[in-house]
Amino acid sequence: MRAAFDAAIPLGAGVAGLANVADVQHDSSEHARRRVRAVWVSDIHLGTAGCQAHALLDFLKHHPCDYLYLVGDIVDGWQLRKRWFWPQAHNDVVQKLLRRARKGCRVVFVPGNHDEFARQFAGHSFGGIEVAMEAVHTTADGRRLWVIHGDHFDGVIQCAKWLAYLGDNLYEFTLKLNRHLNTWRARMGLPYWSLSGYLKHKVKKALNYVTQFEGAVAHEARRRGHQGVVCGHIHRAEMREIGGVLYCNDGDWVESRTALVEHLDGRLELVHWAPAPHTRGHGARTMETA
Repeated sequence: MRAAFDAAIPLGAGVAGLANVADVQHDSSEHARRRVRAVWVSDIHLGTAGCQAHALLDFLKHHPCDYLYLVGDIVDGWQLRKRWFWPQAHNDVVQKLLRRARKGCRVVFVPGNHDEFARQFAGHSFGGIEVAMEAVHTTADGRRLWVIHGDHFDGVIQCAKWLAYLGDNLYEFTLKLNRHLNTWRARMGLPYWSLSGYLKHKVKKALNYVTQFEGAVAHEARRRGHQGVVCGHIHRAEMREIGGVLYCNDGDWVESRTALVEHLDGRLELVHWAPAPHTRGHGARTMETA
């Protein structure tokens, strides 16, 4: 998977409480953008057909920031091993990230299990993007947030990796069905709907798994003395207090199109980015704030 990582770098200038969100006009002026202090995104899965790269590019365009954390599974090495899929939009995402770093934004990449090939480069920088096994971010109001992907708290990944690969293949199949279903829904004028998200919400064992994962991550963050934790991995956007620790999961860019942002005053917001279909406009919905 070193080849996939190396292939991504040269693509960009060498190695050189709930609230309504007002619509933002689609122009290039700084005032039209929702400038924030920090952004966390994860589980983009570049290299797969399910990656919603255009929506991510639109989100990043409208959210300039001082810190950008890539919280794992940015490139899907598991799928790229089986077949090469890398359209122009995925190039554009890599170039956008490199451009952010060149313009002075601190970009930190914390690899996940799908891009674990990059973990061997922890401590190095590529095109201004720092690679780290984990990170700690201090908010404007003084809270220390532990930043990890989260796969180390997944018993399936740690104890039965073959089962994780099987689950990944089944997940890809579900996403393929989901794309066909939403193509039909778009033609009927219906909004986007996540089949896999619906199934996960309906399966009790999946909900138990999510609860155990969230509790384990929050417990370890508290043990390390942090006030909060930001992770990804389970593709379930969430922000809530668990045992006195603020647990934040920034979701994914395959189904939910969610990100965590820190505003200039230190307030955290979980944002669902929903580009309007068949237009260059967009909308956003605030999910939670803390």
